[in-house]
Amino acid sequence: MNRHSRIITQPKDQGASQAMLYATDGVQSDADFEKAMVGVASVWYEGNPCNKHILGLGQDIKRSLTEADIIGYQFGTVGVSDGISMGTKGMAYSLQSRDLIADCVESAAGGHHLDGMVLSRLRQEYAWCAHGLLNRPGLMVYGGTIRPGSCEGAPQLDLVSAFQAYGKYLQDGRTEEAEKTRYNTVRHACLALVHVVMYTANTMASASEAMGMTLPGSSSFPATSPEKLEECASVGAAMRELLERDIKPRDILTRSAIENAIVLTMVLGGSTNAVLHLLAIAHAYGINLSIDDFQTVSDRTPFLADIKPSGKYVMEHVYQIGGIPKILHFLLKNKMIDGNNMTVTGRTLGENLDRWVHKHGELEFHNQDLIRPLNKPIKETGHLRILRGNLAPGGAVAKITGKEGLGFTGKARAFDNEEDFVHAVESGSIKKGEKTVVILRYLGPVGGPGMPEMLKPTSLIMGAGLGMDVACLTDGRFSGGRRLISVDAVKNTLELQVSDEELAKRRAAWKAPPLKVSQGTLYKYTKIVTDASRGCITDA
Repeated sequence: MNRHSRIITQPKDQGASQAMLYATDGVQSDADFEKAMVGVASVWYEGNPCNKHILGLGQDIKRSLTEADIIGYQFGTVGVSDGISMGTKGMAYSLQSRDLIADCVESAAGGHHLDGMVLSRLRQEYAWCAHGLLNRPGLMVYGGTIRPGSCEGAPQLDLVSAFQAYGKYLQDGRTEEAEKTRYNTVRHACLALVHVVMYTANTMASASEAMGMTLPGSSSFPATSPEKLEECASVGAAMRELLERDIKPRDILTRSAIENAIVLTMVLGGSTNAVLHLLAIAHAYGINLSIDDFQTVSDRTPFLADIKPSGKYVMEHVYQIGGIPKILHFLLKNKMIDGNNMTVTGRTLGENLDRWVHKHGELEFHNQDLIRPLNKPIKETGHLRILRGNLAPGGAVAKITGKEGLGFTGKARAFDNEEDFVHAVESGSIKKGEKTVVILRYLGPVGGPGMPEMLKPTSLIMGAGLGMDVACLTDGRFSGGRRLISVDAVKNTLELQVSDEELAKRRAAWKAPPLKVSQGTLYKYTKIVTDASRGCITDA
């Protein structure tokens, strides 16, 4: 099982390597040099409620490896909290940290000749790329979701509740009572871990389970549940099976596995970030995937899950009805996904799901309405739509659940930063009853830099009661200040209603603004990152 570590543990001319290893806690005797050495990558930061517990989970995983007669070495990487950095310049570091984390994992495993990897974190997609490049046996352990906060009889508060609270405060006239409500919402929204609903973390964790990269149930076990601890305790045996059979990530994460993940994302109403991350993962694994493939799957896949942020349930409720494996079994039973793919258990996805439902039962519809039956979907096609037009010739991703309508046309209002947009809402210049398309531009992978996520503006719009009057676009290149912008989620178009001649004239006159950074990690990122339609990869 020590296919890689033997390079430093066996040869007599590697005495320095061996001397260093004798000084670690992992090597207690000469016999230990015959064992596999596995890294436990823990993305941990105590200032982030999302992953402050990951260090402890990593310790549990390391003990499990020891019990399986495997030497485990835990190491950490930095992680950036979207929730904390959102709405500030700190958000520029979030997407960039995907590459930073992948580089850390690749460097630690490659530099120390580790035989395998266990990736323990909340945002697993950040380390997937290194996992594929190294292609050594390994698996992922999701840090887990947690119960939502609540206050004043308003249950199921989450991070978006905190963002929307300010918009509601403005809508309610900034009174003393409005301030009390705003404060209480912020104070109680995130009492513990904040990954409650179908944001990026839960979306990508569910996707990783659909792709066979986690043990069954990992994506829906709450962080503090007995099942999460049992999962960590079972990693050692699973890792030993992978090492003995030399089952590697590229044996598991295939084109079919990624398509399974896309189907599940559509069914669950997952984050638009899934497009960005799955494109990058496919690239790392040598799989040809484009944004058009997401539209193909969306056209044939119904949206079935009534989960926040677009619905009413949270991830804990998914756990209560039997978890992601029960949903996957339902999809397999209806021939919507492929059950023949290998997984980290050493069994196929279909075999894992059969075992799960034998123990937990199949998904039923008489006792829950979180997952709708196929004949009563929330929307007959997927919620993620790939739009094209003169505003997005390379493609754009829209999240259309059907509740907001399938088309929107309004007067364009362009902003070069979030602050100016927030001030426009505060001043009342964006009015209820006036159809407005807000464009937040120069915020892409290079211009942002780092393609910062825009949760603050969209939440502000919803909190201020403008949800049906305003459509938000980001990274637009032209202002269209006196023209209309039209979004059509049926024809999948995104058009600025001006002539081709006018657009050509604007392109000829347009000059790119200077970069917002001139040195450091973000500057390096701007020099190598590709556009979002290719996943914002940095090794193209």
